[in-house]
Formats: sequence, structure tokens, C-alpha cells
Amino acid sequence: MIPNRYRRIIKIASVASLRGGYFRYIVYSTSKAGAINWTRALASEWGQHNITVNAIAPGTFDAGMMTDKVDQVRDMVLARAPLGRLGDDDDLKGVAVLLASDASRYITGKVIAVDGGNSVT
Repeated sequence: MIPNRYRRIIKIASVASLRGGYFRYIVYSTSKAGAINWTRALASEWGQHNITVNAIAPGTFDAGMMTDKVDQVRDMVLARAPLGRLGDDDDLKGVAVLLASDASRYITGKVIAVDGGNSVT
């Protein structure tokens, strides 16, 4: 990457990394918080090589590791979700395309929450 002097690195974090006690997944939340710090450290160190490093932090999606837990948390999430729904795969595409494109050439070391507004409530 460094010899090419151009790359876009996009890490997948979680809104669980942005606050403690997220559904009581302490190990998961802590590991994702580490991924956020790693994102920021890489952005700081590799920016001089025109490499941007950012992270997407999905909220509650009816997919992946949440599939078996969604029914347990759906009502709680929906009660506080400004957009009033859970996320789906289509909700991640736009931010991924942005971060992979030259439209984000001046964005690095950032975490973008894709969570229907839950992280602001």
C-alpha cells in the first residue's frame, strides 16, 4: 500500500464500540473499541502516504451475529430508534461506496455510525 501511495481502508466496527453496556456484550464491545483505536492510529501514521483509514459502525441489523438475538432486543431498539426500524444490508452500501471513493479523500480516522440514529438517543 505504501509504495502505491494510494489506498482506502474501511474497517467494520460496531456501535457497541461507541458506548459501554451495549446489550451486555463486554468482550465484543471492547474488541470493537480496539478496532476503532487501530483505525485512528493507522489513519494518523499512514495519512502521509495518501492512505485513508476509516470505520463503519453498524447498529442493530437483522443479520449476522444478531440474527438469533433480534427478537429479544427488537422492541427495545425500535422504541428508541429515530428512524423506527432495524438496519439491513442496503443501509451499509452508501457509506461503503463513499469511503472507498475519491469523494472521501479528505476523510480519515473517522467512525461513521450506521444505526438509524440510535447512537444519538
